[in-house]
Amino acid sequence: MEPNRRLYLRTSRNNILEEEDLPKSNPDCCEEPSIQLRDGNRVCLNCGMIFQKEFVGNERRAYTVEEIQNRKRTEPRWRDFGPRTMLPNTKTDSKGKSIGAKEQALFSRLSKIQNSLISSIERNFWEAKPKLKMLCSKLNIPEYISDSAWKIYSLVAKKKLTMGRSINGFIAGALYAAIRVHDFPRLLDEVCEASLTPRRTVHRSLAMIIREVLPELNLKYQPITAESLVFRFGNELSLPMNIQKTAIEMLKNASKNGLKRTGKDPKGLAAACIYIAAKDGSLRKTQSAVADVAKITEVTLRSRAKQIKSKL
Repeated sequence: MEPNRRLYLRTSRNNILEEEDLPKSNPDCCEEPSIQLRDGNRVCLNCGMIFQKEFVGNERRAYTVEEIQNRKRTEPRWRDFGPRTMLPNTKTDSKGKSIGAKEQALFSRLSKIQNSLISSIERNFWEAKPKLKMLCSKLNIPEYISDSAWKIYSLVAKKKLTMGRSINGFIAGALYAAIRVHDFPRLLDEVCEASLTPRRTVHRSLAMIIREVLPELNLKYQPITAESLVFRFGNELSLPMNIQKTAIEMLKNASKNGLKRTGKDPKGLAAACIYIAAKDGSLRKTQSAVADVAKITEVTLRSRAKQIKSKL
């Protein structure tokens, strides 16, 4: 008996659909093969023999829970925390047959038992890890900083500081603490805006992290300086490097001549130096443009520029 032949489509390197004949049966398969598409693979439902992967293109988007479950072709990967296996709430078994009411109740009870065996810290991590990953992706944070942020948050959860408090606030606070430890040019307002968390909540969580967590990890919190913001604001304003260096020297000379930085936002000082240096270098930038980049008001910019000029 000659093996049956079937057609399937696969995409080549030039994105051209090609047809290729493949035998439907396999000597290692059972005597009565029942081959169907399951989770992106051609599988025999009687013996479990996997024939090949199915190359799928131009898929439609899934909106409902049922569509997502029917079109899912992969399972959750192995995690270091949380449930290792998933018990889906489906009404069909692996062979596509409907499950009775008793079996559905059984699997629902087993799912609840499995979730009850998970510790509270694993549930916390399971919720916090995707949020931290999404926040780092929004802000384009390097991987080494995100790893430090996760280490900080892990200790926060182990010390049970999140009990009765906002997880989002501690995630944003841990990320900003890691940013300050590695002296990365990101502002607290940007982290709060990306995480959709009020500044007051993030600031309260950050204070607890600095006081109770960073000393145990032997990490030093470095406050943001105006010098580190000069180059960032200069790049966003498309200023040449010589003007940025002039702004740095201007800020250093003003500090030597008695400019007091305590109580002043470093964003205002950096923006004022860039504004003065650009104006002196014949690359005049408007006050509104510099203030928008630095996220300060024009009144603050004029006030800081006046103080710096008086010390030069």
